[in-house]
Amino acid sequence: MTTVDRQMLTAREFWLLPENGMQRALVRGDVYETMLPGARHGLVAAILSMLLRLWAKQGPHGYVGVESGFLLARNPDTIRGPDVFYIRAERMPSPGIPEGFWLIHPDLAVEVVSPNETAEDVREKVRDYLAAGTPLVWVIYPRTQEVVAHTPDGYAQTFCRDATLDAPAVLPGFSCAVHVLFEDIA
Repeated sequence: MTTVDRQMLTAREFWLLPENGMQRALVRGDVYETMLPGARHGLVAAILSMLLRLWAKQGPHGYVGVESGFLLARNPDTIRGPDVFYIRAERMPSPGIPEGFWLIHPDLAVEVVSPNETAEDVREKVRDYLAAGTPLVWVIYPRTQEVVAHTPDGYAQTFCRDATLDAPAVLPGFSCAVHVLFEDIA
């Protein structure tokens, strides 16, 4: 990620920035820009979001989305947009789905690692989600075809290509074979 503005911005000021074709995040008041993700990234995120949405619609589980901003911290403000997210139905804000950024943390945040992301970039995202209260963060590595699940207790579990990805405490009844996430890119 590249810092583009050293002037500390608030979430509101960040929301009002003009579009420029780059992906942006607000991290402790600083704006960071990255290139749009590559094709593999998009396919993996689409497959997982589809599987999660199908599961969520089978019961009153909640809401699944992609690349929406979540206000994770204030003063200075941090806004991250996970590649895929899930919010339990009972946590939906009473006004409903906001037009702007979510003012709650996701129950699941998923980051699909792009070739240009550093380990430090990925760790910082994971830390921000967990610090905001997100109980589960999945980091998907398309190159190695693995998923690493992070929880607030510092535990990280790796799901290899032949494993079954699940998280009963956060996603009751959801599971998928890890290799399914990578079928279109193999």
